[in-house]
Amino acid sequence: MTAELVRGQNHPLSQVRLTIRISAGVPVLTGAVLGDENGRVHGPQWVVRPGAPALPGVEVSRQAAAEHRLAVDLAALPEAVHRVDVFLALPAGTAGPLRFGAVPAPHTAVEGPDGTELASYTLTGLDAEAAVIALELYRRQGAWKVRAMGQGYAGGLTALLADQGLSEAAGLAATVQEATAQSLAHAVPAPSSAPAPQDVSEPQASHPQASAPQDTSASVPSAPGTAEATPSYDPQHPSRDGRNPYEAAPGVEPQPQDLSGPVDYTHPRRHSPPPPPPPSAVPATGGQAALPVAGDAVGWSMEERLYNQVWGMFEDLARTTAAYRSAVDFADSRMEREVDQALADPRDRLGGSGDTAREAAHARRTQLVDQARAALDRDLAQLTAEAEVVEPALPPAYAGWDSPVWHGYRVPAEPPMALRLGDLHLPESLPLRVPMLVRLPLERGLWIDSGSASTLDDSFPDSVELRYPAMEVAVALAARLLAVHPAGEFAVHVIDPAGAGARALLPLTGAGVLAAPPATGAAAVTQVLERLTRRVDLVQMAARAGAAASLPADVDAAQQLLIVNDFPHGFDDRAVTRLRYLADEGPAVGVHLLMVADREDAAAYGPLLDPLWRSLMRLTPVPDDHLADPWVGHAWTYEPSLVPGGSRVVQQVLAEVAKAQTKQR
Repeated sequence: MTAELVRGQNHPLSQVRLTIRISAGVPVLTGAVLGDENGRVHGPQWVVRPGAPALPGVEVSRQAAAEHRLAVDLAALPEAVHRVDVFLALPAGTAGPLRFGAVPAPHTAVEGPDGTELASYTLTGLDAEAAVIALELYRRQGAWKVRAMGQGYAGGLTALLADQGLSEAAGLAATVQEATAQSLAHAVPAPSSAPAPQDVSEPQASHPQASAPQDTSASVPSAPGTAEATPSYDPQHPSRDGRNPYEAAPGVEPQPQDLSGPVDYTHPRRHSPPPPPPPSAVPATGGQAALPVAGDAVGWSMEERLYNQVWGMFEDLARTTAAYRSAVDFADSRMEREVDQALADPRDRLGGSGDTAREAAHARRTQLVDQARAALDRDLAQLTAEAEVVEPALPPAYAGWDSPVWHGYRVPAEPPMALRLGDLHLPESLPLRVPMLVRLPLERGLWIDSGSASTLDDSFPDSVELRYPAMEVAVALAARLLAVHPAGEFAVHVIDPAGAGARALLPLTGAGVLAAPPATGAAAVTQVLERLTRRVDLVQMAARAGAAASLPADVDAAQQLLIVNDFPHGFDDRAVTRLRYLADEGPAVGVHLLMVADREDAAAYGPLLDPLWRSLMRLTPVPDDHLADPWVGHAWTYEPSLVPGGSRVVQQVLAEVAKAQTKQR
C-alpha cells in the first residue's frame, strides 16, 4: 500500500531501483543534490541537473517539463553518498509563473521497478518559493529511507544550492537555468487532464489524500529549515497574484465578484461532484442539487475512500476559514486606510464630513465582512451536511465511541489503514468537528500531556487533576488499537511504576487483554524496557539480513504498544536511555510508545530529553489548540475521543478481543 507522506515524515524503501515521478501543472526543472554521511556536498560535480543530467545511480530530465521521471539506483551510488535531495525549480527568464504559490501543488511519487508506488508526497502550502527540495533519500544504518521535505526557497535555485553549502551556487544556478532555457522550447506541455481553474465561490470538494496535522507545541519543531509563508486568501476566490479581489485598482470601485485567475486547489486524488445547477435549471417541482454521499473520494476500498473524504473535509474547512479570516483582515486594513485618507486633511477632522467618512468606511467594512461570513456559512453548511452523512458510515477504526458501529463489533481479519485519535475544530466552525485520522502503523509515538493547561471554559486544571483524564485517553486509544487489529497482531504493555494509573487501567486489566500485568517498581520497569529493546534490535538485524522469519521463538512478531505512566518516576538514567531508543527506533519495527507525562516532572533532565518530546506527537486530555494543518497553518483545537459517560462499549469490545486472543493462543 502506498505511504502518503506529510512534510518531515519518512518511510523505509524496500527497493533499491526506483523511479521518482513528478507531476506539476507547468514546466519545471528537476535535479538532485548528493551528500555524504555528514550531509556535505563535495562540489558542483555532486549536483545532477540539466546540462549534467547523469551520475552513477541517478539520472534526471534534461529539460523543463510538466511531467518528470527520475531514475535512481541506490545500489549504484558511490559509497560516499548517503543522501540524495530531489529538487524542483521554476525556469527563470520565461513568461511562466515566478512562484510555486501560483501553480497547482506538485505531486511526487516513488515507484519500484515494477511500477508499484511505494510512497507519495504532495507539496502543498508553497507560496513565494521558486525552488523547493521535494524529497530526500537517505541511508541510515545501511537501510535507505525517503523523507518528505517540502523545503522551499523564495530566492530560487541560487538560495537552494547555497543552503547545500556550495560556494559556487550563483554560477551553478545560472548554468542550470541556461541549460534549461535552451531546451524549454521542447518542454512537455501540462497534461490536458489537469483540473481546470474553478469558480470557488461555491463550496469546493477539493479533498486531498493528506497529511496529519502538525504539532505546533514548543516541544515539536516544524520541518528542518522551513520558513513557510502563509498564502493570501480571498474570502471567496483565491487570487493567482495574491491580491484580494475585493480590493479594486486605484480609482476603481471595488468589485466583490471579480474572478480574475483563481488558483485551482482541487487535489488530484479526489472526485469532485458536479456543481449544483443554476436556479434557472432547477425544475419548478422543487428539485435540488445532489446531497453529499459517504465515500465520495478515490480509493480501492470503501475504507480508503472514507479516509480520503475525511481528510478532504479537513482541508476544505481549513481553506474556507482561511478565506474568511483573510477577508476580515482585508476589510479591517481597508477601513483603516480609508479613515486615514479621509482625515489626512486637518480641515476634515472636525465637523460632519469626518463623521460621514468614518461611517462610510465602517459600512463598507461591515458589508465585506458580512459577505465573507455568508460564504463561510454556506461552506460550513455543506461540510456539516457531509459530516452528518460520513460519520455514521465510518468503520470502527475511524468512528467515535458513541457510534452504533461498535454495537455490532467483531474482531477484524486485517488491520485498518488509519486510526482516529480524536476530533479537530476551529473557533469559526463550531459545532462542526472533523475526525483526526492518522495512518497506521504509527510513524511516531504519542504523548498525552498531563501538565497544567487552560481549557475552552477558561479554567486551568493542574497536573494532579489531569493525570486521571490523561490515562483515560491513553486507555481509550489502547483499546481502539487492540480492537481494530486482528487477534494476536497487536500487544499492549504498561509501565506504571507507582501504580497511580490502576483505576484508569481497569478496562484493560479487567478484560485480560494486556500482554502482561502492569509493571510496577524499578525492577519491573527495567525488565519491560530490556525485553522491548531486545525485540527492536533483533527485528532490525533480521530485516537487514533478509531473515525476518528467523526470529527467536520468544520474540513476539506482533505490533507492540508500550504505555508509560507517571514518567520519569521509577526511571533511572539507563531506563531513560532505553526509552529514548524505543521512541527513535521502535516505530520502524513495530514498537510504539504512548507516554502519559507532565514535562515539568522531567525538568531535572534538562535538554537531555528534548529529543524524546520532539519525537512524540503531543495530545491533551482536555481541548487544546496546539495542532496546525499542513495547508494554511491554522491553530486547530484537538479534543480526545472519549467513551460517553455511563457507556460500557469499551468493556464489551475488549471482551470480544479477549475471546479472540484466547482462541488465537
